[in-house]
Order: sequence, then C-alpha cells, then structure tokens
Amino acid sequence: VHLVESGGGVVQSGGSVRLSCSPSGFSLGTIAVAWFRQAPGKEREAVSCIVTSDHTTYYSDSVKGRFSISMDSANNTVYLQMHSLKPEDTAIYYCASPGNGYCSGLGSMVYWGKGALVIVSS
Repeated sequence: VHLVESGGGVVQSGGSVRLSCSPSGFSLGTIAVAWFRQAPGKEREAVSCIVTSDHTTYYSDSVKGRFSISMDSANNTVYLQMHSLKPEDTAIYYCASPGNGYCSGLGSMVYWGKGALVIVSS
C-alpha cells in the first residue's frame, strides 16, 4: 500500500495550490484519507480528512473556509485545494490513511505518503 502526493511548490501569499494524493493498493470508497502538515520546528498537525464512502469532510480551524478536500473515484485520487494561502501555511503536507473508513487522529494513521512541500512567500 502506497500513498503518493503530488503538487505543491512555491506560491505567493494569497495564492492557491492543489495537492493530490493517489492511494495504491486500495480503492477510494472504503477508507478515510487525511492531510496533515508539519512546519519547520513544529509538530505534525491535522489539516483535513474525507470519509470516502460518504464524502464527509473535516477541517482544522486554521484552514476552514480556505482549504477544500475532495475526491475523484474514477482516478482514485484525493485532492486538497488550498486558497488564500498565508506564510504560516508553509509546511510539508502529508497524505495519510488509517486503513479504515474513519477520520481519526495522527496516532491512528497507518499509511503515509512521503510529503509535498508547500512554501508560501510573503
């Protein structure tokens, strides 16, 4: 089982970026897929999660209203669309899954991608 992220890069403050996560080894519709991020010198934190069986979504307070998580079952891909980016959004963004259908915390994640770097310049 692998999670592969793509997207990211350097963007100006106020800009937008879309990250993609493609899980191989299992199909969307059976699992939850989450995004976490880790900024330099800080702990990894939850950003968003989607229950792929019913499209229920969750967001951290810091990104609510600016980020949107979605899925494309045909392409077996989960997206994190990020708008109104701020310098404090600079981090490595990780796709993760608990391997089951429940959005849960950091400690419940079993599968992790290698991360995608997002740098927001001021």
